[in-house]
Amino acid sequence: MTPFKWAVVFVLSLSFTVFVTFFGRLPALRRTPIAGLHRLMWIHTPNAALALDSRLTAGRLSRSLSRFGDYIMHDRHPTVVVFFLAILTVAEYMYLPEAWPRLGWFTKLTAGLAVMMPYLFLYLACTSDPGYITPENHAYHMSLYPYDHTLFHPGNECRSCRFLKPARSKHCSICKRCIAKADHHCVFINSCVGYGNHHWFLLLLSSTAVLTTYGGLLGVSLLSSMMTERHPDWSLWKPEDMTFNRYMAVWGWGVQQNVRMGATTLLSLLTTPLVCGLLAYTLYLVYAGTTTNESLKWSVYKEDMGDGYAFRRRLPPSRQKNSRTEPPCRRWPVEPEHVLVATSDGKPPAENARLAGDGEWERVWSLKHVENLYDLGFWDNLVDTFVPDYRFGDRSDDPPSERTQRTKEPARWSGFPP
Repeated sequence: MTPFKWAVVFVLSLSFTVFVTFFGRLPALRRTPIAGLHRLMWIHTPNAALALDSRLTAGRLSRSLSRFGDYIMHDRHPTVVVFFLAILTVAEYMYLPEAWPRLGWFTKLTAGLAVMMPYLFLYLACTSDPGYITPENHAYHMSLYPYDHTLFHPGNECRSCRFLKPARSKHCSICKRCIAKADHHCVFINSCVGYGNHHWFLLLLSSTAVLTTYGGLLGVSLLSSMMTERHPDWSLWKPEDMTFNRYMAVWGWGVQQNVRMGATTLLSLLTTPLVCGLLAYTLYLVYAGTTTNESLKWSVYKEDMGDGYAFRRRLPPSRQKNSRTEPPCRRWPVEPEHVLVATSDGKPPAENARLAGDGEWERVWSLKHVENLYDLGFWDNLVDTFVPDYRFGDRSDDPPSERTQRTKEPARWSGFPP
């Protein structure tokens, strides 16, 4: 096998492994071969290795690796950030000197912007406060979002930080802090994605997608023009009178004539679907008015509903709130209308469960019968992501029917969890 073919196999294998690693745990892929490969890579294979080490070294090797693995997986360190920067820098070092003399001034300008933007947004995403909740700003974060009495119930205390958990927050075991509007912990920025840096994370994904797409298409254009000069009967779209073997042979010749540009172009083309897929999924979560953390919670509720273990009852509009555990939220335009819970025995919650609401408990069989309080429609969801402290129009005094209409009910359940 030629070095070029080895390079293709390596890049394809690496891209597929990264895809399985990052997307294998998504609820949408839970019953697919991708999820099976994820379990094989990260559960079954490590367990088999542990069993083998237990027999050979009485577990000494695995304990040493476990300590190292705990540091890699459960502590903040810049390893992946450095790896990401190294890939960007090395690829651009191989690509730009070969391509730059052949570019016009406008292409040079746009290419320069495409190269610089990921570095800028990576720096901002890494250094910005993701929304750390501290005793000093706890009251502020408590006022950002109302409790929906579905995913987030008032009165719950973080056992690590020792204060009431604001709605949409989550304690990160890696950052060792509670994060406001927690989405997920991202190793590529060595930080959580939350209320304070979600917009920078979106811009980082967008700029990286633009860079890989632009680099791949520009590389294909430069390589194809070079191959057309040498082989006039060849074109980017395979001519009908040309065999497939000859078409690929010309491609192989072109890449080997300029290995540095060919390899980075191939890398760009193969990584673009992965980056664009992650960007599309992140934008979809914004469209659905949810986060990665919340989509996992919704997927659990979906299974509970399928088993008949989920119940809801009405929350009266004029109910009395405990100002300590459920402070007023002046910026959010809607209030919850129901309380939703799941039980372990399939029976309605006991009356002494101290849950809000009144009336009889109603069994819920589908997510279509539950509102997502945090979905105001795509535009308002995007504004909430990019404009901190934005105060939406006050709709809390509207009649329930009008309030539902103004919060875009058809968009509330736009397919999540996927």
